[in-house]
Amino acid sequence: MISYKELGLVNTKDMFAKAIKGGYAIPAFNFNNMEQLQAIVKAAAETKSPVILQVSKGARNYANQTLLRYMAEGAVEYAKELGCNHPEIVLHLDHGDSFELCKSCIDMGFSSVMIDGSHLPYDENVALTKQVVEYAHQFDVTVEGELGVLAGVEDEVVAEHHTYTRPEEVVDFVTKTGCDSLAISIGTSHGAYKFKPEQCHVDPQTGRLVPPPLAFDVLDGVMNELPGFPIVLHGSSSVPQEEVDAINKFGGKLEAAIGIPEEELRKAAKSSVCKINIDSDSRLAMTAGIRKVFAEKPAEFDPRKYLGPARDNMEKLYKHKIVSVLGSENKLAQLD
Repeated sequence: MISYKELGLVNTKDMFAKAIKGGYAIPAFNFNNMEQLQAIVKAAAETKSPVILQVSKGARNYANQTLLRYMAEGAVEYAKELGCNHPEIVLHLDHGDSFELCKSCIDMGFSSVMIDGSHLPYDENVALTKQVVEYAHQFDVTVEGELGVLAGVEDEVVAEHHTYTRPEEVVDFVTKTGCDSLAISIGTSHGAYKFKPEQCHVDPQTGRLVPPPLAFDVLDGVMNELPGFPIVLHGSSSVPQEEVDAINKFGGKLEAAIGIPEEELRKAAKSSVCKINIDSDSRLAMTAGIRKVFAEKPAEFDPRKYLGPARDNMEKLYKHKIVSVLGSENKLAQLD
């Protein structure tokens, strides 16, 4: 059993409470490799932002659970090396699909886990989430549950259609499970193709597709039922058009890739939504950086020469999200 506290990590309890009170959201960035982790930590350290390092089941298998433990510990020390003497870093399992997976992550030093039983019948979702909560809370690990289904594709999580969260169920779910935060469905979606073109309208000024608005009435309903309770939005990448355009310019083929408008995420961040998940935007920024080097320097084969620029591009993206979208800069408990 490895305690996350030994690694210098924190859980989400205090940071979520402060975020709700302060009207901002904590960035939850998914990572799969060293370059992504470096970019996330550097962006968070230099903006003095708390941050959640998210690892999906697939990413954990890709990176290796033992290496992840030391990468998380290294992330804390790297933040300190960058001048952030009191970093607030969470290592979080994204979309855990079983009790066994959540238990394994907790035992290996994760400070927070998500158990996603949203695809199950309601009572089974409650039972599974409660089982994870009872185990996690023994070790002061926080647990995120989910009600409602997000459409789209993210690693092993696949759904053709979304189902909005029902506000009338949230109190019962939270009370029975004891979960610490709740992921809800209000129209966000996984992946870079969040909406079909027929769901969108064309902006007459830019000619770009504009997605349907988020269901803020559902969010309001949830907040009315659970005032002050931490709410999470998954599938919240904005799919920056400049990154999509760069990928396509340098040989890629991303057609009709559409994300969540940043102004809607800014609005959500000022509410009880205190954790906003971003994954696809990082993948796009990394791919754009790599493709640019390959197109402009086709003889290049040193991984540092194409992963380095990709890392820099991701860092720029993360800083933008922290400062201009989520508002979490300069929010560490002990500013250095």
